[in-house]
Amino acid sequence: MSKKQSPDYILIGLILFLIIFGILILTSVSASISQERFGQPTYFLFHQLIFGLIPGCILGYLAFRASVDFLKRWSIIFLFINLLAMLLVFFPGIGLSLGGAHRWISLGPFSFQPSEFLKMTFVLYLAAWVSSRIEIKKTKAKSIKPLPQSLEVEKKALLPFLLILSIISLFLIFQPDISTLGIIVITATLIYFLAGTPVYHTILIFLIGIGGLFLLIKTSFYRFNRFITFLNPEMDPMGIGYQIKQALIAVGSGGILGQGLGASLQKTGFLPHPISDSIFAILAEETGFLGSFTLVLLFLIFAWRGFYIAKKNEDKFSQLVALGITLWIVLQAFVNIGAMLGILPLTGIPLPFLSYGGSALIAELIGAGILLNISQYSRN
Repeated sequence: MSKKQSPDYILIGLILFLIIFGILILTSVSASISQERFGQPTYFLFHQLIFGLIPGCILGYLAFRASVDFLKRWSIIFLFINLLAMLLVFFPGIGLSLGGAHRWISLGPFSFQPSEFLKMTFVLYLAAWVSSRIEIKKTKAKSIKPLPQSLEVEKKALLPFLLILSIISLFLIFQPDISTLGIIVITATLIYFLAGTPVYHTILIFLIGIGGLFLLIKTSFYRFNRFITFLNPEMDPMGIGYQIKQALIAVGSGGILGQGLGASLQKTGFLPHPISDSIFAILAEETGFLGSFTLVLLFLIFAWRGFYIAKKNEDKFSQLVALGITLWIVLQAFVNIGAMLGILPLTGIPLPFLSYGGSALIAELIGAGILLNISQYSRN
């Protein structure tokens, strides 16, 4: 482990800006909806602050202060607890079902979505597992001959990786939460590839993933219709294609400078899920191309700092965790944005740091805390 130094101040400033930007946009988007449903304009904002931002900042700070070795040793425990919580969503009285999906645990006035934390705990576990295999191979190689410059994970890692990924996938398929499954599978596969595994492993995983996606689409009437609508948005503009149609209207209405904060028309009952999945479309309507481009630029800077932190770190576990957290957050952001622009199918995943949802924000802030923690040990 390198000598401890100051954390990445560019990343700190970026995260703070994203948080403030998210609060500002959520305030604007949620006020009218909150007033209509609860008789007060600040219900959703205060709920996000109390059950999302505050606990997220506390847990993010603890993640920042924790030792990297602690995170590695406890990664399997974090994943086990997370999977246990994923099981509890199916238990009556504990699990909360909405719209036929079992994704939430209800604890009185407080509820949370375990699958949001799975993105982070699986990154930690996978990084610990892969880096441990590399360390074992290093130890064996030292007793035989000097290691080559490029060290590969042993070829026998593929089947265990597929087994672990299959178990995670089953938890998410039965909820169902296919959007989260997609983010986790892509992130995990990229971590596995970047660890130095043979290229044909990644190609095989990719082909298996495509086959699995095809089966999921074919076996679900709703997913099949959503995919067909993505290919032909005009097919059912008042039915399953309604959300993307209204999202494109919102984005197009923003122009260069936008309609102004609070001036969105689409959030007043036209665009579904304006404070969660569709918040980027409302942001584009109110802040225009300038605001949308700024947000995209912020996530690109996040990617740059995350990859830089990983590249400059000498510890394999830290490298893979930094890459995993960066890929998860940036990939999720661009999938959400791409869906609102009609470039990708609608997925239902939140926009990091901006969408309403306490569980997602807490998980993202913990991930940001871990990334800042790792940045303290990256060489300048």
